[in-house]
Amino acid sequence: MTRESGEGMIIRPPIERIASGREFKPHRRMIFKEWTGFGLVVLFLWTLGSLIFTGVSYLVLVWDDGLPFAQWLNYFWYWWPLGSLVYWVVILPIYAVVMIIVWMYVKRISYSVRSERGDPMPEIFVRKGLLNITEKHVPFRTVTNIASRAGPLDRLFGIGNVEIHTAGYSGGGAQPGTSPEEKLEGIIFYEELRDFVLQELRRFTKSYVTGTEIVVPDDVLQARGTGFADNEMLMTLRQIREVLAKLERKLDKE
Repeated sequence: MTRESGEGMIIRPPIERIASGREFKPHRRMIFKEWTGFGLVVLFLWTLGSLIFTGVSYLVLVWDDGLPFAQWLNYFWYWWPLGSLVYWVVILPIYAVVMIIVWMYVKRISYSVRSERGDPMPEIFVRKGLLNITEKHVPFRTVTNIASRAGPLDRLFGIGNVEIHTAGYSGGGAQPGTSPEEKLEGIIFYEELRDFVLQELRRFTKSYVTGTEIVVPDDVLQARGTGFADNEMLMTLRQIREVLAKLERKLDKE
């Protein structure tokens, strides 16, 4: 099976049906975690606004204007509850909408590291999105680092994330503090998943790489026989010939 791209032909043999492998989803605890996180942000903003209102009104009315403390206290207890009421009336509908969006978003996430047959896939498959659905394939040959991460809220709800770093990702890489290319979030068995990915990554370190998107371990090639390998080699040579022909035409124009 081949797929055309702007740069030429990308070889993608039918190793398995990648996009319909054995998928698993984030645990529903991830939804509760996101709800809690947004709720803490809302509470923090209310607390910060209350402190700012208290400090500014005291400095302006008491220190600057010389208003008696008792009158300032009456002023405070009149306006602060009113301001808080307006804040919560505005923020609660927004919070309800965010809760629905988060629930729908998490339910649409799916991951896969095993094919329909149950054997490991040569890449990590991730599907995310509500309106714009993103399906990403991260080949093991491009992975440079695997990290598991569990923040305070993750530990509170008993879940964690597996971060995938690749060499070619503009914002990622294996350096500490950089953004991963992909994250498998909301996983209860995230440490076991990390170990599984590491194990499969080590299997692919000795695989041949042709510069295409195919990475096939030697045992898979042997199981398929020499005919499959010959066909793949022929397709690779054809791709190289097409690239060289394009390069030659470009040089002739220059």
